Amino acid sequence: MIKKPAVMLLIFLSSLVILPARSYAIPAFARQTGFSCNTCHFQHFPLLNAFGRSFKAGGYTMVGGQSLVEGDYLSMPSVLNASLVTKLRYQKTNGKSDLTDKRNRGRLELPNEGALFLAGRVGEHIGFLLEAQLVDADSSNWASFKLPFVYEVRGTRLGIIPFTTDVAGAAYGFELLNTGAMRMQRVIEHRSEISAQQYIGTGTEATGVAFVAWRRFGYINYTIWSPEHQSTDAKPYLNYGRLALTPSVRGWNMAIGAQVWDGQTKYTDGSGSYVKRKAEAWAFDAQAQGRVAWMPVGLYLSYGQADESESNLTNVFNSNSNDEKEAFTALVECGVIPARLTLSAAYRAGDNGAATRSKENAVTVGAVYLLTQNVQMQLNHSWYDTEVREPASGDRLLTLMVFAAF
Repeated sequence: MIKKPAVMLLIFLSSLVILPARSYAIPAFARQTGFSCNTCHFQHFPLLNAFGRSFKAGGYTMVGGQSLVEGDYLSMPSVLNASLVTKLRYQKTNGKSDLTDKRNRGRLELPNEGALFLAGRVGEHIGFLLEAQLVDADSSNWASFKLPFVYEVRGTRLGIIPFTTDVAGAAYGFELLNTGAMRMQRVIEHRSEISAQQYIGTGTEATGVAFVAWRRFGYINYTIWSPEHQSTDAKPYLNYGRLALTPSVRGWNMAIGAQVWDGQTKYTDGSGSYVKRKAEAWAFDAQAQGRVAWMPVGLYLSYGQADESESNLTNVFNSNSNDEKEAFTALVECGVIPARLTLSAAYRAGDNGAATRSKENAVTVGAVYLLTQNVQMQLNHSWYDTEVREPASGDRLLTLMVFAAF
């Protein structure tokens, strides 16, 4: 059953090893700081290392590569820094029905995602990040936005971060781990197969304010939010809490953390009617980044659970009213050619909470090859051991992707 994917993986990796490569920086932050991409990223983007976490915790205000426009109560780069980020993707499933899933015939998406990022320093203690989506004409151009206000008090960075996002959830305000605790911060493309948080559905619309305290050994994030994008009249606000410890142990960069989503809210939907929702879920996650022999190695674990919905109160993370939705995921990624080629393998034990046919386990393998520090080619292949999928939709998913930021 796995012979054909294995051959495809071998051919794909063999062809990439002979391609030339040069080093470039991801523009928006790299131009501001003068640092190359691998200064902030572990193995490949978007994974953060310890320095990248520190830069993000500082509200994107670090400078060094550019001159500043300065005056009384003014300190900003002399240019507005931008990046174009895009994913060009091909996906193929092995289902029997083209109408059930168009990927059964093989679907080419040029692009799958396209976004213009404007980002960087607003002032000495203020930064910003704007994602303007370029693909879906029916969606808001302001896909995601945050404006961190960060001040340091006796070695502790204290931040207030207003934000909005169309898909990243309450964690978008402030998140530093690579476990998929926040949708964009994950190892490979198949997010629901490698992250428990993404499987239980925490990547939602969200608008709110994060209150953050960060030190090198860890951080706390308390966020008030609503499950809407850009504007909201929700009352009361929902609650989100995050605690993470990030120590270094014998050369390994470690992290362990917990997330909690809680509360009920009421807001006006698009039809002008009141909608009542709850957000009830929790998760644990951990990661370790270090070296084994010559290889950089990353280990990523997560467990998450979303409560079932009630007859008159829907959980934004789990519409099923039978039982909790839960998952455990484990992933290991090895840099077999450091700073160039990584191979990964992941396992998910999932349960969607349905009364019958609830098991959704998966095995995923991946490869990431850096053509340059800011352009990668990625292969993912998932096999599903599940009671849910029918022959019409298949039990395998192949993804080939170019992921670029320039």
